[in-house]
Amino acid sequence: MAPGWITENIIEIFGAVTGIAYVILEIRRNIFLWPLGILTSAVYIFVFGRNGFYANMGLQVYYLVISVYGWYRWQRPREIMHAEEKSDVRRISAVTAAWCTVAAGTLWAVLWFILRRVTDSPVPVWDGLIASLSVVATWMLTRKYIEQWYVWIAANAIAVVVYMNSAMYPTALLFFVYFVMAIIGVIRWRQEAAGNRQ
Repeated sequence: MAPGWITENIIEIFGAVTGIAYVILEIRRNIFLWPLGILTSAVYIFVFGRNGFYANMGLQVYYLVISVYGWYRWQRPREIMHAEEKSDVRRISAVTAAWCTVAAGTLWAVLWFILRRVTDSPVPVWDGLIASLSVVATWMLTRKYIEQWYVWIAANAIAVVVYMNSAMYPTALLFFVYFVMAIIGVIRWRQEAAGNRQ
């Protein structure tokens, strides 16, 4: 890999490294994932904006805000746990899952329309889909719903293909790591949730 390429993409590489650290902390349910997420989001506002991924640039602003909320909420996990529960991992209700599906679909349609009509986004359909799934998954994370991992698996798989095709190689690598770690995350969290039922 040429030194010139590394120099030109050093910010994106830094964001990829902090992003990987973020998801490691997420799997471990370590509260410090939130401040690290703020840093990663700040970096990726620049990276996505530079490459014309406007929905995902806007998504990073959302991440900044929701990270503050998540940080606050995770400082009080015991308040939302029942006394007999051994873990704070939760299952999503059918009603909440339905609302999340509607929210993701609606947001995708709105972003797709805006990106196609107003911006020069190279992939408005996929940019909007990745962003909409990520918005819902991050909200689910603040509630520690195990099902958030399934949404991340789908979003990350799409993102790997899209960013590879856009020559955003450090970001594509980051999302491939996210994809693999989301699979690890769902396994770990399912084990935690099973502990609640024992």
